[in-house]
Amino acid sequence: MTQGENDVEAVRLFGDRYAKLRSEIGKVIIGQQEVVDDVLTAIFARGHCLLVGVPGLAKTLLVNTVAQALGLSFNRIQFTPDLMPSDIVGSEILDADRQFRFMKGPIFANIVLADEINRTPPKTQAALLEAMQERSVTAAGSSYPLPSPFFVLATQNPIEQEGTYPLPEAQLDRFMFNIWVDYPSYDEELAVVKATTSDLDVQVSPVLSAEEILRFQGLVRRIPVPENVLEYAVRLATSTRPGTAGAPDVVQQHVSWGAGPRASQYLVIGAKCHALARGRFSPDIEDVQAVARPILRHRVVRNYKAEAEGVSVDSLVEALL
Repeated sequence: MTQGENDVEAVRLFGDRYAKLRSEIGKVIIGQQEVVDDVLTAIFARGHCLLVGVPGLAKTLLVNTVAQALGLSFNRIQFTPDLMPSDIVGSEILDADRQFRFMKGPIFANIVLADEINRTPPKTQAALLEAMQERSVTAAGSSYPLPSPFFVLATQNPIEQEGTYPLPEAQLDRFMFNIWVDYPSYDEELAVVKATTSDLDVQVSPVLSAEEILRFQGLVRRIPVPENVLEYAVRLATSTRPGTAGAPDVVQQHVSWGAGPRASQYLVIGAKCHALARGRFSPDIEDVQAVARPILRHRVVRNYKAEAEGVSVDSLVEALL
């Protein structure tokens, strides 16, 4: 079988596994279909996610369920003001033989949940963000690779900002997606309450292995992108930058900084993954538009005029689409 024939079969398999994943996760997570899709897209695109939502919307449960369905190891780190970088990365200890030995921290897992990332000081945030970028950690002059695949899902509470350390724009840019987790609909909440107030114990079965995930991540990179889709993705990212020729009036008036080249890269890789999940061999412009909101919303910085007039980032992205 040639590489091309293998890839055709792999695309069919990817669509099948993706549908099974959604079905397994749906046993526990009721509704939130768009959030689940975005998280899975980021995993297969080798990206990281920032989940923003008020407490009690099952963000932690979602991450735990995704880890179980993917058959991956999972660690949760509760971020607090006194958390140190070594509490995440690990540290050297003196063992019984009087030898220094590196004790791995909770970052050494396939999926890491960084709960309330804005509750910890910049030094500790930076340790996590460096690990996300390099996919390895450095301790006492030695480098230790993180498990593969490696995926960080950070959460933030948007309503309670006292005693928090907001992530700077440059660090937010490390996250592929900024996903808004909203309240469930009335019917969904009814189903949630029914399911969680009974003695029903739902088991989630693993659908994929780590090796299969790595193979699918490679497949996402290999599938071709038509030239017009590439051009659209780059045009969309550059149209968010005020002071450039392609920026429309709404951007010139309301934006102080636009998305960088990383946004263009994520728009293309996200569109590839979105197309594959639907059984298509190549992305089109609709696939780029489907992933644009969570990719651009944390990369577009509003100016004072936009804030004064109540113009939201989402409405700006909507106008560009």
